[in-house]
Amino acid sequence: MHTGKRYSPLEFFKWTKQATFCLFIISSIATVLYYFGWKFLALPWQPIAIIATAVAFIVGFKNNASYNRIWEARQIYGAIINDSRSFAYSVRDALGGKESDVVKRIFYRHFAWLTAVRFQLREPRSWENVDNDGNSNFRKGRYEIPELNSNLSDELKAFLSTEEHQYILSKKNRATQLTALQSEDFAKLKTEGKINDFQWTLLQQSIIKFTDNQGKAERIKNFPYPRNFASITTYLLFIFVVLAPFGLLKEMDKLGDGTFLEGFTIWFNIPFAAMITWAFHTLDTVGESSVNPFEGSANDIPITQISRTIEIDMRDMLDEKDLPAPILPQNNIVL
Repeated sequence: MHTGKRYSPLEFFKWTKQATFCLFIISSIATVLYYFGWKFLALPWQPIAIIATAVAFIVGFKNNASYNRIWEARQIYGAIINDSRSFAYSVRDALGGKESDVVKRIFYRHFAWLTAVRFQLREPRSWENVDNDGNSNFRKGRYEIPELNSNLSDELKAFLSTEEHQYILSKKNRATQLTALQSEDFAKLKTEGKINDFQWTLLQQSIIKFTDNQGKAERIKNFPYPRNFASITTYLLFIFVVLAPFGLLKEMDKLGDGTFLEGFTIWFNIPFAAMITWAFHTLDTVGESSVNPFEGSANDIPITQISRTIEIDMRDMLDEKDLPAPILPQNNIVL
């Protein structure tokens, strides 16, 4: 997530510099060939304008869908924050208070759940964009993805007993099995008479909410923006980017008629065509950068920071003094 007021022009340039260079090359090729006599390359602008309209519609649709996906992801983690706090004081007050070993065990198992969920959400998918050239170049020296620089097993050791740690690592969906352990623990506490039916129901409802939110996050993670829409956007955008410089040739050439610039305004085609195609391409890139909100790009939901915030709040409820440091933005980027 970007925490500044806006991306600076330099950041935008670095993010899109490869595409920008390619757009200038395409515009330059069309202009140079036209200038040296290949007049037949000039295309009528009207059909290209129709293609541009189609591209504008489908890119707008994609950006709207991307925003909905990232906003839903933020709502999911907003719910996890609130539910975790409610769960924490319910557990603490039902099971003996701040000094109880049972309370601490359940709290730390929840920290393990938060850790397992974020690691699972950072796992790469074939359709994600975090490793494409633009995002990789932007990330270098600017920020790091915490889950790629640490190990799930090592992080879980801080929260789980040796037995539970080994058990969880033997499972495929570690986060789900951690929730199952919580449920098993609550059932045992109810059987032993340490919590009553009402408290057991309340705690079960809490972990059901966690399961629900985990499932919602997994749905976004594992179901990409539909490939048919993504593909047609890419193809139409490519056609427009290639044809637009050829559709502007005659218009730019006529621009200087009757003036001292006659014969030279054709060179305006390079910056103007590049600028127009850059606008469409960058709008598509903006949508593409938000469509997978858990992959680890600069525009993602800061699930690592949120998980750390929850951990700090819950440890504070136990009056622990050695609290972990909050995760702060690096160069206005926080994950």
